[in-house]
Amino acid sequence: MSRIVITGAPGAGKTTLLLALQARGYAIVGDTARAVIQDRRSRGLSPRPEPYAFAQQVLQIDIENFVRHASATSFVFFERGVLDALCALDQITPLTEGELNTWLSSYPYFPKVFLLPPWKAIYQNDAERDQTFEHAELVNRMAQSWYRRCGYRIIEVPMVSVADRCTFVLQALTTGGK
Repeated sequence: MSRIVITGAPGAGKTTLLLALQARGYAIVGDTARAVIQDRRSRGLSPRPEPYAFAQQVLQIDIENFVRHASATSFVFFERGVLDALCALDQITPLTEGELNTWLSSYPYFPKVFLLPPWKAIYQNDAERDQTFEHAELVNRMAQSWYRRCGYRIIEVPMVSVADRCTFVLQALTTGGK
């Protein structure tokens, strides 16, 4: 399994970590929600449609990205992905365990998920990130709960330099431990 999820709080350094992994030669897939918001702004629309439509749009693109990397032979790092989009949908219209199991078997990721916790020292708002730090903390708790429900092993990435975060993630992928 070569699809690796990097998830967690908004503003916790996920994009920066992915770009550093890309600089080391790994394929990455950026944050779909951010791309959707940027696209909507460029077309003069509100940043987000109503929550269900937004989650559906993100899910559709995340599925396309998942499929696009089906034959990858080395690691591909995803900033969030299908499972995070499903989490958003589940918050609006709860999935049954049967529905969730169908999704999980159709779109499996590597069993270790890397979670970047809220980090106040680096948190910043921007054109696409208009949430408060407190909201980032809530998103972090939801992501932890969601990935546990989905049966993934959560590996919390420490609040260290980007280079050290890269090393941490790569070592955790190639060893049995954290």
